[in-house]
Formats: sequence, structure tokens, C-alpha cells
Amino acid sequence: MSYRFPIARKVLAFAGRARRNWLERHQNAANFWIHMLGIPLAFAGVPMLFLMPWYFGVGAIVAGYFLQWLGHRIEGNDVGEFIPVKRALGMKYVAIAPRYQRAEPEA
Repeated sequence: MSYRFPIARKVLAFAGRARRNWLERHQNAANFWIHMLGIPLAFAGVPMLFLMPWYFGVGAIVAGYFLQWLGHRIEGNDVGEFIPVKRALGMKYVAIAPRYQRAEPEA
């Protein structure tokens, strides 16, 4: 009997697309490495809210997001969490920094 695991294939396909998108939005080395510090710091802040005085957790979350924001300023694009909000409000946004965008083929 052959098992095809269609849900697992869909989850892996989604994860692959998400990873490629993330890497495309973080091409600058400084932005990439700042995110490698900021993301774990922000995630660590959540359990810190419950295990330590609350202000340590809030500080870790704010510092982690600040580092990520700083990385996106260096890269030249918007922070990923703000893009859907800007899109919904009809505002302009920069998903991929102009210097890293691929040239569109001319028609």
C-alpha cells in the first residue's frame, strides 16, 4: 500500500515558498545577521513575560523587533509585519529592496 501524505507535501511546499520569500527579503548580510539576533530575542521575550518580571519580557520583545526594524532600514525595505497593513490601507510599501529586485523581462 502506498501512502502519499498530501498534507505533508502541502506543508513542505508552503515552508519552501516561505523560506525563499524570507531569504529574498533579507539579502543584505547585515540585515540577515541582525535578524539572527532579533528573532530569537523577540521569541525569548514571550516566556520571559511569565517567568521573570514582566518588563524583562517586554524589553526583550521590543529590543528584538527594534533590531529587525533596524535591519530592514539597512536593507531598504519594509518590515514584513507592516506590509499587509499598508497593503490593506492602500499605502505604498517596499517588499524587496530596489537594489535586489530582479529585472522584469520586457514584453
